[in-house]
Amino acid sequence: MSTDQTALVTGGGTGIGAATARRLAADGYAVVVAGRRRDRLEAVVAEIGAAARALVLDVTDPASVRDGFAGLDRLDVLVNNAGGALGLASVEDADLSQWERMYAVNVLGTARVTQAALPLLRRSPRATIVDVSSIAGQHAYEGGGGYVAAKHGTSALTETLRLELNGEHIRVIDIRPGLVHTEEFSLTRLGDRQSAERVYADVDHPLVADDVARCIAFAVALPQHVNIDTLVVKPVAQAAPHKLHRGTIDWQHEHA
Repeated sequence: MSTDQTALVTGGGTGIGAATARRLAADGYAVVVAGRRRDRLEAVVAEIGAAARALVLDVTDPASVRDGFAGLDRLDVLVNNAGGALGLASVEDADLSQWERMYAVNVLGTARVTQAALPLLRRSPRATIVDVSSIAGQHAYEGGGGYVAAKHGTSALTETLRLELNGEHIRVIDIRPGLVHTEEFSLTRLGDRQSAERVYADVDHPLVADDVARCIAFAVALPQHVNIDTLVVKPVAQAAPHKLHRGTIDWQHEHA
């Protein structure tokens, strides 16, 4: 594949977004690494090299999205990865301003970027939209009300879009990761490093960002007539959102 095919990844400065940008660049895409923090974006671009460029873009700001897409003349793959969680309060005690922020990024941001991308995607024979949701988009859990509602919203948006685009050539894919140990997700949610690390304590090989990026790259690389509607990916230690094994696992061989 030549680098005349372009992928844009939101939330591309860290975690799953950065890992996805690396994977797609390795697969031959010119990658637009989009996000709010220029320093993080430029670090990822410097690592990838000439196949990548940074785009400062805030998915919650209509003008930022409009101006960002004005500079694009081609788009083949859109990865809506910008998102995140805030807090673990009960519904009764929740800070609803946090819920508003989560909804603004996970749902409205995904919709806003998708709206801006569709005119370009319709001109590409490899048009693909990948929305990064979560297993929270299909299962509720205590203390997760705002995030669960937001990620249910992300997945509902994805499914609705797929129905509405039926008959066109555009693929619409929903990726739903489980427990992923990244540098910022739990830190942003909980506010301090010690609390964040407790989320992953004693879990034998939680997912890392590149595990999810591999799944995204796999789905994108399939023939255009093949659509992975929903891909749920969890570590072996996590049988379900409420069933997480903390302790060692006998892998029977050296873990790759």
